[in-house]
Amino acid sequence: MIRPAVLLLALMASFPVAAQIYSWKDKDGRIHYSDVPPPTGEVKTLRGAQPPAPPAPPAQAGDEAAGGDAGQEGEQPVDAETAFRQRRAAEAEAAAKAAQGQADEAERQRFCSDARSQLAALESGQRIARMNAAGERELLNDDARAAESNRLQRQIDANCN
Repeated sequence: MIRPAVLLLALMASFPVAAQIYSWKDKDGRIHYSDVPPPTGEVKTLRGAQPPAPPAPPAQAGDEAAGGDAGQEGEQPVDAETAFRQRRAAEAEAAAKAAQGQADEAERQRFCSDARSQLAALESGQRIARMNAAGERELLNDDARAAESNRLQRQIDANCN
């Protein structure tokens, strides 16, 4: 019973710490501190979250050319850093897609090489054994060899050049 009360007391004591404190000068030059910002004028946030940024002015034709390729996506970046981050994210995404494509191609090439090797072994006439459901080794007969050859040939035709 004591622990929940102590936890609640600690939690309630931390609420004032999270409050924002604003500083501003009035028309007489006096500095004021408050948890409520003034309705007008320049305000400095001393502690807590930054006040929300004022809305960006509407984009003009000259700004669109300076935005680069970020404007192509329908959004106009607020500043150069945002535009840089958008370009960086787009480049990283393109690089990740390219790396994934290369990995997929390497896997497909490995599969094709393995399938062609297995098909060559089946067609060579050498004896091939496989493990059955009981974990015992059994040799492929002519029917199983033909079925396996057909299956491998279909996979090669579908997945390999």
